[in-house]
Amino acid sequence: MGSDKAFLEFRGETLLQRAIAVLRSAAGTVTVVGDPTRFPREVAAVADTYPGCGPLGGIHAALAHSACELNLVMAVDLPLVTAELLVFLREAARSSGAMAVVPRTARGFQPLCAVYRRHFGTLAEKALRAGRYKVDAVFAEEAVRIVGEEELAAGGFSERLFFNVNTPDDLRAAESGESGQPASFS
Repeated sequence: MGSDKAFLEFRGETLLQRAIAVLRSAAGTVTVVGDPTRFPREVAAVADTYPGCGPLGGIHAALAHSACELNLVMAVDLPLVTAELLVFLREAARSSGAMAVVPRTARGFQPLCAVYRRHFGTLAEKALRAGRYKVDAVFAEEAVRIVGEEELAAGGFSERLFFNVNTPDDLRAAESGESGQPASFS
C-alpha cells in the first residue's frame, strides 16, 4: 500500500479507528499489537515479542499480554468485519473447548478474525522459536473449532466480510461495496 494500513481512511475514519470500534462493541477492551510509539496515547498497544514473524507473531503478542481466557483477534485491514460476526465467533468459542475458533471460507482459514484461548500463545511461542511462522501449522497440532461457510451462512454472514485490503484498488472496492469477490486475503 505504500503506507501503514492502520491509518488509511475508510468511510470517514481510519482502518484502526474502525477496527477498535468494532472490537470494542464485541469485546469491550481492545489492545493493538504494533509499535506503541505509532499509536495515539489513548490506544493500548503492545509490541511484537517476535517482530517480523507475520500473523503468528502478532497473535502471540496479543495473547502474551492478555489476562482473558478467550481473545478475539482481528487484523486492522478487514474493514467489512462486523461486531455481530465477532460476537458469533465469541459465542462459538464459549461453547467449545477448542484452543481456537477459526472461520474457514473457500479461500482458507481466516486466522486474523478468530478467537483464541490464552494458552494458544504458548503454542505460538513454541512454533515461533522453532522458526515455524504459519498459523495453520499450529492449528494442525491442536483442537481447533472450524466455523465453515455453511455455519457462517446460517448465522447470516458471508465470505465478503473477510475481504482484506492490500492495495488501493482493494480499499476502493471495500468502500464502494464492490468487494463481493475478495481480491486478496492474508
